[in-house]
Amino acid sequence: MNLRPLLLAAAALPLTAAAPAPSTTELHKTVEKLVSFGTRHTLSSATDAKRGIGAARNWAAGRFAEIAKDCGGCLTVERVADRFTGPRAPAGVVVEDVLAIQRGTTDPDRVIIIQGHIDSRVTDVMDATSDAPGANDDGSGSALVIEAARLLSKEKLGATIVYALLSGEEQGLWGGKLLADTARKRGWRVAGVLNNDIVGNTHGQGGDHIDSYVRVFSEGIRFAEDHDAALKRRGIGGEDDGPSRALAKLAQRVGGSKDFGVVAIRRPDRFSRGGDHLPFLEAGFPAIRFTEATENYDREHQDLRTEDGRKYGDTIDAMDFPYLAKVTAVNIAAARELANAPAAPGSASITGAVTADTTVAWAAVPGAAGYRVRWRRADRQDWTEMKDVGAGETSLFLKNVNIDDNFFGVAAVAKNGAESLVTFAGAQK
Repeated sequence: MNLRPLLLAAAALPLTAAAPAPSTTELHKTVEKLVSFGTRHTLSSATDAKRGIGAARNWAAGRFAEIAKDCGGCLTVERVADRFTGPRAPAGVVVEDVLAIQRGTTDPDRVIIIQGHIDSRVTDVMDATSDAPGANDDGSGSALVIEAARLLSKEKLGATIVYALLSGEEQGLWGGKLLADTARKRGWRVAGVLNNDIVGNTHGQGGDHIDSYVRVFSEGIRFAEDHDAALKRRGIGGEDDGPSRALAKLAQRVGGSKDFGVVAIRRPDRFSRGGDHLPFLEAGFPAIRFTEATENYDREHQDLRTEDGRKYGDTIDAMDFPYLAKVTAVNIAAARELANAPAAPGSASITGAVTADTTVAWAAVPGAAGYRVRWRRADRQDWTEMKDVGAGETSLFLKNVNIDDNFFGVAAVAKNGAESLVTFAGAQK
């Protein structure tokens, strides 16, 4: 089903033009280089200079270093590692994430992560020797991360951006777990995780061709909520307004245009599958997954072969680089918006039961130039109404806006107009 008619109405703002457009040439060069390592299986060689996961990670760290040199040292390249053991690595394996960190200029402890996984696989998840090009899964996401670093490193951003290439995804989402643990240990205030996995193909298994939108998966009710928090959310009707869902709506708001859009899929991931955003959800961080609009399963997790004229395998010839550039642009727009906005209000509440009016109140945010109060009728998913107030305000009275018939939220706004995630306003105790 082509969802383009639905997304056009939801795409509110055009892509920001503050940075040059992503380059299809750069994206192609990166995927081509990643494919050249033969296999990037997590259990492949970590020491061979030309083939395997180690060579790929070394090259990626070097590429980040080149970008850092071009921006005068604005990126710090790091490699974090830990040993993991599991059914897909019974003897254990060292999993290493390659990071490039662009420290924020005004709020460096607030962090946005743009990530993809650098490892690849074929049909047998334990086969670490056969060629596993991993062009789309997830060379596409890895190329997106590097291109986002190349472009955003030219800008001064308020919050910190972490560009992350993760290992161990195919063996157990270990690279995501490693980075989520790193974020907690370092005390990062993670404003959002943009996970990109399989984002470079437009030809689907059923023969359809869709290049007009990207899917974004997000959780509604938070995985990290305890029983009391889940009961409270049930009571206030906030199932569609958790932090990750708010992040998906932000990506939809800033990443949409008349030619390309974001479809917010209201579940954490595809059925019976997972990605590196899930460990961040378990840790309580807002995280979403970008995946192409239509997948070709003959090109994912397959040995390279041709059977009865049908080609299998994740090779570069099946990719659509203009499409990948558009998905990259959506990531850049979302990361820029979050990085230049203040933090989201820590809390928001509503009062007005058994009256015709509603008062929305929120916690003040340091550095906010103002606040945007949003609301919508309770049978709708996307915000339709809004009112801006000044930095000194922490409440807004809405006359003849019934508390029972509407949902409410509050975002902090910067002087440049960048808007934080919307904090859902639940009923006051």
